[in-house]
Formats: sequence, C-alpha cells, structure tokens
Amino acid sequence: MSQLAQEKIVSACMIIIGNEILSGRTQDVNLAFLSKELNELGVRLLEARIIPDVEDVIVDTVNECRQKFDYVFTTGGIGPTHDDITADCIAKAFAVELFIHPEAEKIIRRREVPEDIMRSRLRMARLPVGGELIQNPTGGPPGFKMGNVFVMAGVPMVMQAMVSTLADGQVKGGDPVRSRSVAAYLSEGEIAEALGEIQDRYPQVELGSYPFYRKDGYGVNLVMSGTDEGELETMKQEVCSLVVSFDVEVISVD
Repeated sequence: MSQLAQEKIVSACMIIIGNEILSGRTQDVNLAFLSKELNELGVRLLEARIIPDVEDVIVDTVNECRQKFDYVFTTGGIGPTHDDITADCIAKAFAVELFIHPEAEKIIRRREVPEDIMRSRLRMARLPVGGELIQNPTGGPPGFKMGNVFVMAGVPMVMQAMVSTLADGQVKGGDPVRSRSVAAYLSEGEIAEALGEIQDRYPQVELGSYPFYRKDGYGVNLVMSGTDEGELETMKQEVCSLVVSFDVEVISVD
C-alpha cells in the first residue's frame, strides 16, 4: 500500500474503551461509522486504539492522543455501573474534579425510577470541571467534550446519535475525503510496480491495494482516497487503463 504524501490535514484518533471488546464478547461497529462521518467533515481518522477498563491505561492513552491528534473520540465506559470509569479517567487526565452537570441531571431525572436506581443513573451526569455536553438525540444521558476530547457512549445507536451532532460546528475539518475503487482479478505482485508509479504522480491522493479471495478466483480492490475530485477521477482512469493493459477486465468501478 502506498503512503499518502505529507500534507496539512485535520487528524483524529478513536479510543475504544471496554473489556468486552477485547474479550470478543462484543463486536465494535462504531469505528467504521465514525470514520465515514469524520470524512464528511474533512477530518482524517488516522489511528484507533482498543484499551481495557483500567484507569492508568485510559488516562495515559487519552493524554498521549490528545497531544498527538487534533481530535480524540472515546467510546464506552460512561454508563451507570461501577466499571464505567471513563468520566473519572478524563477528569484525572485533565487534572480537574468531577461535578454533577445540572442539564445532564435534568435529562436523567426526566425518567422516573426508584431512588436507588436514580443514584446509579446520576453517575452519568458527572462531567469534569470545564466539560461541555454532547447532546444525545435519543433522549438519554448526554456525552461530553473536554478540550479536544469527545467522550461518547459505546452503544452503537446512542453513539451514532451523538456523532450526528458534531456537524454543528464542534468539529472543524478541511475538505471532505472522497474515494474511488477499481476491482479486478489480478494479483498485487503483478501490478505493484505500476501502482507505485501512479501513486508518485498523484502524491495528494492515497492509493491502496487490498486483495480478495472469491470462489471464482482471487483479485485486488484498488482504492483511491483524497479531497480533489479531479485528481481522483484522473487516477481512477489510469488505474483502469493499467488493469486493461494486462488483458484483464475491470470487475467493478465505484
């Protein structure tokens, strides 16, 4: 896979927090969703990490990533139980205290439950001092933003609802990232050198090759990503011409 030429981009990292993800009991689907949504906002998700519900690990990872990337997005660990420690860890990472946010408390108290259950639910109203709410369009407890760190739920439906609010100006990116793809029954080895030459001609477009295996043979998906629609189209045509030069048909073009 060719490397994207260095350019000024708005970068992001996702931190997926949860022992249940690492154990395999829960399948993460939030990463693909967030990546696509950030692309539309002109933000590149450059890295993702999956970490356990361990305080020191969360604190250290958040502090490292918030210095390294323009934006950091965390999922998981903001529920009502004892092992939901993400809010505590974010507060420790920023060296501030937690407080009960009045608007978050109001949202949580809308749903009447016995007092012992309410005490547990109000854990979800705790924010680090200086934090701002991320609205939850499902009507449930909100997430929160602290500096460049966005703390969201792990439940996909809720997480996706929170992400839908980011387009209101909380996240400022560059041009949206677009992509094109060409599939053909060729091996990567056959076209590796020629792909490198095409990549060199278009340093602002990322050209990646991803092999696939099907019942009727093996081949490769050639994926192009960038912000310049004109360069993407031109590169796509060159890639198609390359495939045809091997007397092979293009299976699909997207």
